[in-house]
Amino acid sequence: MTTDSRGSAAFLIDESLGFLIPAALRAAAAVGVADHLADGPRTPAELAAATGTDARNLHRVLRLLATRGVFEEDGEGRFALTAAGDALRTDAPYSARSAVLMNTDRTMWWPAAEMGRCLTEGTSAFEGIFGVPFFEHFARDEETAAVFHTGMAAMSDPENEPIAAVCELPATGTVVDVGGGHGGLLLEVLRRHPALKGVLYDQGHVLAGHRLDTEETAGRWSLAEGDFFTGAPAGDAYLLKRILHDWEDDRCVTILDHCRRAMAPGGRILVVDAVVPRGNAPHQAKTLDLLLMASLVGRERTEADFAELFTAAGLRLARVLPTPTVLSVVEAVAA
Repeated sequence: MTTDSRGSAAFLIDESLGFLIPAALRAAAAVGVADHLADGPRTPAELAAATGTDARNLHRVLRLLATRGVFEEDGEGRFALTAAGDALRTDAPYSARSAVLMNTDRTMWWPAAEMGRCLTEGTSAFEGIFGVPFFEHFARDEETAAVFHTGMAAMSDPENEPIAAVCELPATGTVVDVGGGHGGLLLEVLRRHPALKGVLYDQGHVLAGHRLDTEETAGRWSLAEGDFFTGAPAGDAYLLKRILHDWEDDRCVTILDHCRRAMAPGGRILVVDAVVPRGNAPHQAKTLDLLLMASLVGRERTEADFAELFTAAGLRLARVLPTPTVLSVVEAVAA
C-alpha cells in the first residue's frame, strides 16, 4: 500500500506540473522562436539575439518543450524545430501559432485557474473574474476579440477541407454558414460544390475579415449580418461549426429553431462539433469541455445530448458522420 501510494503521489505531482507545458509553449509562440528556426538549428544565444530575449531563460523554455517534441536539442546545444512543432511558425501552411496564443490567452488561462468556482457555484468562472460574460467582454475589447477570431481561424483551417469532404450537401441551392467567422469552412464547401451558393452569416465586425473573395467562388457567395439568436437567412442547408458548444441548451435550441424555420423543405442542418465518446480514453472534447466550463457557458455533448437538443427544436437526429478531425458532422432534419 505504501509503495502504491508513493507511486500515486509521484504521478499526481507530475500531473499537477503539466500547466507549465502550455505556459512554455505560449512564451515561445509569443516571441516567435519558431520563425527563426525555419533555416535550421540555432543556439539559444543566437535565438535570443534574434528575438530580443534572455538567452539563459529562453534555453530553459526550449529545453522543456524539447521533452514534448516541439523542439530538439542536438549534441552541440543547438535547437531545431521538429516536424511536430513546425506549425508554430507564423508562415506555416496551417500555422497553429494564433490558436496557441488564443488557447493560452488570459481569457482562457485565468478562469481555468479558478475552475473550483465552476464546481461550487455551478457556473462559469469568467464573469467573476472579468465582470461580464465571455462574448460581452470580447465586444468591449477589440484586441482580445482579434486574438479570439484569428485563433479560431487558425484552429479551424486544418479541419475545414476534410470536414467539407464529409458533409453531404445538395448539388444546388444555398448553404448558410451560421456564425461562420471568416468563412473558412464555407470556402471549402463552395470549392467542392461548384453549383452551390453560400451565405456567410455573422456579426458585422467578424464578416469584415472574411476570405470568400476568390476567383473560384466568384458570384456564388454573399454576406449576411445578424445575430443567430434572433433569426437566420433562408437556405437549403445550414452549417454550424463549433457554435453550439459555446452555449447552454436553451440557447442552442433557439439557434436551431431559427434555422429550422428558415430552412427550405427537405433541408438539413449540419452541426459540426465534437461528440464526446464513452469510456476513459483521451479525447480533445473532454479537455476542451473544461475550457468551455471555465470561460464560457457551453459544453461538449454526447450523441444523446444532441438528439435531445434537436427534439426540443422540432428536429430529428438523422445520423452522425465522423471526420478525420476531432469533430463530427451531426446531421438534423425536420421532425
